[in-house]
Amino acid sequence: MEGQFLSNNALAHVSEDGRIHTLNDHLMGTAERAARFAAVFGFQSWGWLAGLWHDLGKYGPPFQKKIRAAAGEGAHLESKARVNHSTAGGLHAIEQFDIAGRLLAYIAAGHHAGLPDWAADKTGKAALSQRLLEKDLLDVALSGGVPEEILNQPLPQEKPFGLDPAFWVRMLFSCVVDADFLDTEEFFDREKTSRRSGYASLQGLSSHFISYMSAKQAAARKTPVNQVRTEILERCIQKSKDTPGIFSLTVPTGGGKTLASMAFALHHAATHGHRRVIYVIPYTSIIEQTADQFRQIFKEGVVEHHSNLDASGPEDETARSRLACENWDAPIIVTTSVQFFESLFAARPSRCRKLHNISGSVVVLDEVQLLPPEYLRPILQALDELRKHYNITILLCTATQPAFSPNNQPGFHFQGLEGIVEIMEDPTSLYERLKRVEVKVPANLYKSQTWEDLAEELSSIPSVLCVVNRRDDCRTLWSLMPEATFHLSALMCGAHRSHCIAEIKARLADSLPTRVVSTQLVEAGVDLDFPVVYRALAGLDSIAQAAGRCNREGLLKCGEVVVFTPPSQPPVGVLRQAAGIGAQMLTEPGTDPLAPKRFNEFFRQLYWLQGNDRLDSKNILKDLKSDKDFCISFRTAAANFRLINDKAQTPVLVSYGEEGMKLIEQLKHQGPERWLLRKLQRYVVNLPKHLHSRLHAEGAIQEVHAGIFIQGHSPLYDNKLGFCPDRSIIYEPDDLIG
Repeated sequence: MEGQFLSNNALAHVSEDGRIHTLNDHLMGTAERAARFAAVFGFQSWGWLAGLWHDLGKYGPPFQKKIRAAAGEGAHLESKARVNHSTAGGLHAIEQFDIAGRLLAYIAAGHHAGLPDWAADKTGKAALSQRLLEKDLLDVALSGGVPEEILNQPLPQEKPFGLDPAFWVRMLFSCVVDADFLDTEEFFDREKTSRRSGYASLQGLSSHFISYMSAKQAAARKTPVNQVRTEILERCIQKSKDTPGIFSLTVPTGGGKTLASMAFALHHAATHGHRRVIYVIPYTSIIEQTADQFRQIFKEGVVEHHSNLDASGPEDETARSRLACENWDAPIIVTTSVQFFESLFAARPSRCRKLHNISGSVVVLDEVQLLPPEYLRPILQALDELRKHYNITILLCTATQPAFSPNNQPGFHFQGLEGIVEIMEDPTSLYERLKRVEVKVPANLYKSQTWEDLAEELSSIPSVLCVVNRRDDCRTLWSLMPEATFHLSALMCGAHRSHCIAEIKARLADSLPTRVVSTQLVEAGVDLDFPVVYRALAGLDSIAQAAGRCNREGLLKCGEVVVFTPPSQPPVGVLRQAAGIGAQMLTEPGTDPLAPKRFNEFFRQLYWLQGNDRLDSKNILKDLKSDKDFCISFRTAAANFRLINDKAQTPVLVSYGEEGMKLIEQLKHQGPERWLLRKLQRYVVNLPKHLHSRLHAEGAIQEVHAGIFIQGHSPLYDNKLGFCPDRSIIYEPDDLIG
C-alpha cells in the first residue's frame, strides 16, 4: 500500500490562492487515513482500496477541464458545473472483483450523495444498478491517464465472512468519507486540522475521575443510600476487568448508576485498550445535566453532541468540540439515542463520518428501557454486530431492565441479545436495600378518577409530584391546582423547562411547599426528590421511573407513590398496551410491583404483544438484508429509521424570556446563521404538523426564513404553561398527545 505513484498532473482541488492539491496526493492521503481507520476493526486493506478508488472519475477530462477553468477564475472549483466523478470507482471495482466489487461500488458512488439503494425506486433516483449502466464513465476516467499503481490492486486478503454486509459497508463507508473530508480539509485549512488534536488521553481522564470520586465520597453524608452507592461503584470497577461483551447494570433509581457506569467504562477501557467512551442518553431534556456533570470531572475531555447544542457566538463555530462532533474523534462523547442509532443506520456522509470511531469504544446506553419497540429488532441486531465484530463493549443501564435476552416461547421467537452479563450480583437484594417507597394501588384500578377529585387530593399535600400521560391532561389538571403549582411538558421549550426544574430543585432543597404537574419527561434522569409522587396508570417501567423521583435520597423512612386511573386513556399504541399490562400486573396479589424480576415479565409481555413484525415496523432488516449479489437498500432503510417522526411534527421558535426574544430578533435581522440556529434550539417547541399548518394559515405563527417559523404574537406562549395554541384557535385534545 505504500510507495510512490507515477507522475500525473491531474488536479483534485485548487485553493483560492492558487495552491494545487494533486489527485494522486488526494487519493494517497485518503487511502492512508481510511486504512488506518478500518484497521481498528480489522479491514485495513479494504479501507485503503476504498479510499484509493473513491475519486477515480476525477481523472477524466470533463472534471479536469472544469477544475482548471475554475482555478483560472480563482474560485473553489467544485461549486461549478457538476460532473459525475463518483461512479467510475465503482465500475472499476466491479471490473476488477466482479460481485465483490459491488461493496466498494456503493462506497465510491455514495461518497458525496450518500449510500444508494441497489434497485431503483419509482423515480429511479440514485439507484446503484442504474448508475453502473453508465459504463462509459469508467472509459472517460481511464482516458485521463490513471496511474497503473492506482488501478492494479489485488483483492484484499481480509475476508468479511460472518459479518453483516450492509453494516460492514456502512462502517467502511464511514472510514472513506471521514478520510476524504479530513484530507481535503488539511489541504484547504491546516489550522482547522490542527484544532482537532490536543484532547487528553482516556487514561489521563480516568485519573480526574478517580480524584473526583474520592472527594465526593469523602464529603458525602454517611447514609444507608450513600453506602449502597459506594458498593455499586466498587462492584462496577471490579467487573470492569471482565472480558469485553454486553453487560447490564440493574440499579434502582437513585443508586448512582450514572457515575458507577462511567467508572465501569473508564476502567474497562483501560484494561482492554478501548479508545473512547460513548455515553448515550434517551432525551435532550436530560443530556445537558449529564454532560455538565461529566465536564465538572473531565474539563475539556467531553464532547456533547445533540440537536440542542448551545454556542455562545459566531466564534464558537470553529471550536474544537464542534469539529469533534463531526466524527466523534474525542475521548468521551455524550450524545442522544436519536443521534447514536440514526447514525448507525444512516446513508448520508455527514451522519456516517462518526461510525468508524464507534469501533474500539465502550458504549453506555442509559435508560435503555426507553428504546422504541417499533425499532427494537434492528437496534439489537446492530448492537450485536458491534459487539461481535467491531471491538465494542456495551453497557445497558436502567432500574427497569428490559427483556433483551432471546425468547422462544410458543408463537413468538425473539432473537434478542445473547450473553448479557449482569454486573450486580443480586439485583433483587439491592432493590430491597434501596427500597425507599411504598406503592399504593386503588382497590379498583379500572375505575377512573375525575381531574377535580384528583386536584383536591393533590392540593392537600404540601409537596407532591403528579405525572400524567398526555400534554392536555397535564394542562387540564394544572388548571385545577393552587396558584403556585408548577407545570412541566414538552409544550415548554428546553430553556423554559430547565429554568423551571432548577426552581423546583431549589424549593425542594429549602423544604418549601412544591407542587408539580408533569408529563413523563421528568421520569428519566431528572433528579427531583419528592416525599409523595402520584402516577397516572401506565406501564410498569413508567411507574418505577416516577417512583425514582420519590424519597430519592432516602431521607424519609418511606416515600409514597400513588397510582391512579385518569379519566383519559394513554395514547393509542405501545403506551396504551403498556398501561394494560401494567394494570394487570399491579393488581396481582402478594407481589411487589417494582421488584426487578417483574420488569422482565412486563417487557416479555409487551414485546410478545407487538410480535416480530411490529418490532421492526419499518422493515429495516428487510431493506438491509443482503443476498448473494449484495442487493441492499441503504437509502430506503436510512429514510425509514427515524426514532422521532419529524414528518409528523414541525418546530416553531418561541419568545421565552429576554434571551429568547433577543435571539429571535437577531434571526430576523441577521438571517439563519448556523451558530444562531444552534442557540435557538433551546427555544423550540414541536407541534403536530396539521396544527402547525392551521396556526400558520391564521398568521399565529410566521415563516421568517425558508422553513423557519416563529411565534406570531405574545399570548401564544405562556410563562407557566408554554405554547398555548388555543389562544389563537380552538384546538382538539388529540393535538396535544405526548
